[in-house]
Amino acid sequence: MTEAIRVLLVDDCPTVLAGLRKVLESPTDVTVLADANDGETALGLIESLQPDEVLLDCQMPGMSGTQVAATLQKMGTTTNVLAFSVHYDDETVRGMLNAGAIGYVLKDEPPERIIQAVRAVARGESWFSQGVAKQIATWVSVEQSNSPKFTERELDVLRLLAQGKSNQQIAAELCITERTLRHHLGNIYAILGVHSDREAMVWAIKHNLGNP
Repeated sequence: MTEAIRVLLVDDCPTVLAGLRKVLESPTDVTVLADANDGETALGLIESLQPDEVLLDCQMPGMSGTQVAATLQKMGTTTNVLAFSVHYDDETVRGMLNAGAIGYVLKDEPPERIIQAVRAVARGESWFSQGVAKQIATWVSVEQSNSPKFTERELDVLRLLAQGKSNQQIAAELCITERTLRHHLGNIYAILGVHSDREAMVWAIKHNLGNP
């Protein structure tokens, strides 16, 4: 039997929280552990409950969703962040991705799409609503002459990162060992000036490398 996905809901609107709980508790593979209507409470619950995933509202009074996600990133938590918002402007999307969110779902998505997003992010895969994906695509603004220079294999790694693949999946797809993959990732980090898979993934998404 598949282990249930343990989710924490965070939104400042009680009606939204109630609706989300109803949507997510219908599948047999999702368990809503608790909900919170502010960032400080959310951080306390994440620390005590250690959920697999937090569905996190981006704009809240007090501590914003971006601040919550950034704090979780500093804490080194294993909880994956799925951003949840009515907005997909450049500042909000960039802020959430840079703070560590690996998915971004809009509040007007139908229930089945929200469930799909929750399942994907629980697996460590990126998932974006169509409007958000289009917004990310507009970020491709680096001139070709100034673009970082990667080997073909490093570009393969970046493309798979942008598709939300895990290191194990990337190594298997490229038929290389995880040790060799770590070598490629080290080169990529050095070229981009980043320090993690997630930062490299955000760069690759911004530069539209995840498209087939």
